[in-house]
Amino acid sequence: MPLVTLAVAALAIGFEQLIQWKYGAMGIIAFVALSIGLKAKNTVISGLGAVILVMLLAPSG
Repeated sequence: MPLVTLAVAALAIGFEQLIQWKYGAMGIIAFVALSIGLKAKNTVISGLGAVILVMLLAPSG
Protein backbone atom coordinates (compact mmCIF):
# COMPACT_ATOMS: atom_id res chain seq x y z
CA MET A 1 0.00 0.00 0.00
CA PRO A 2 2.71 2.61 0.81
CA LEU A 3 4.46 1.72 -2.45
CA VAL A 4 1.32 2.50 -4.47
CA THR A 5 0.86 5.78 -2.60
CA LEU A 6 4.48 6.71 -3.24
CA ALA A 7 4.16 5.88 -6.95
CA VAL A 8 1.00 7.97 -7.31
CA ALA A 9 2.64 10.89 -5.51
CA ALA A 10 5.69 10.65 -7.78
CA LEU A 11 3.47 10.65 -10.87
CA ALA A 12 1.55 13.67 -9.60
CA ILE A 13 4.74 15.61 -8.91
CA GLY A 14 6.11 14.66 -12.31
CA PHE A 15 2.91 15.80 -14.01
CA GLU A 16 3.01 19.11 -12.11
CA GLN A 17 6.60 19.69 -13.21
CA LEU A 18 5.69 18.92 -16.82
CA ILE A 19 2.79 21.36 -16.74
CA GLN A 20 4.94 24.06 -15.16
CA TRP A 21 7.75 23.52 -17.67
CA LYS A 22 5.47 23.63 -20.68
CA TYR A 23 2.82 26.17 -19.62
CA GLY A 24 4.53 28.22 -16.94
CA ALA A 25 3.10 29.56 -13.74
CA MET A 26 -0.45 29.83 -15.05
CA GLY A 27 -0.41 26.11 -15.87
CA ILE A 28 0.60 25.16 -12.36
CA ILE A 29 -1.99 27.51 -10.87
CA ALA A 30 -4.69 25.92 -13.05
CA PHE A 31 -3.57 22.40 -12.14
CA VAL A 32 -3.53 23.22 -8.42
CA ALA A 33 -6.98 24.85 -8.64
CA LEU A 34 -8.34 21.80 -10.47
CA SER A 35 -6.89 19.32 -7.99
CA ILE A 36 -7.97 21.32 -4.92
CA GLY A 37 -11.46 21.74 -6.36
CA LEU A 38 -11.76 18.02 -7.02
CA LYS A 39 -10.52 17.07 -3.55
CA ALA A 40 -12.84 19.57 -1.87
CA LYS A 41 -15.71 18.68 -4.24
CA ASN A 42 -16.03 22.37 -5.10
CA THR A 43 -17.25 22.67 -8.67
CA VAL A 44 -16.45 26.39 -8.97
CA ILE A 45 -12.75 26.00 -8.20
CA SER A 46 -12.34 22.81 -10.22
CA GLY A 47 -14.24 24.35 -13.12
CA LEU A 48 -12.04 27.44 -13.01
CA GLY A 49 -8.90 25.29 -13.08
CA ALA A 50 -10.27 23.20 -15.93
CA VAL A 51 -11.18 26.27 -17.99
CA ILE A 52 -7.71 27.77 -17.53
CA LEU A 53 -6.08 24.48 -18.56
CA VAL A 54 -8.28 24.23 -21.65
CA MET A 55 -7.40 27.80 -22.58
CA LEU A 56 -3.71 27.02 -22.23
CA LEU A 57 -3.97 23.79 -24.22
CA ALA A 58 -6.10 25.21 -27.04
CA PRO A 59 -4.21 26.33 -30.14
CA SER A 60 -4.14 30.09 -30.55
CA GLY A 61 -5.60 31.29 -33.80
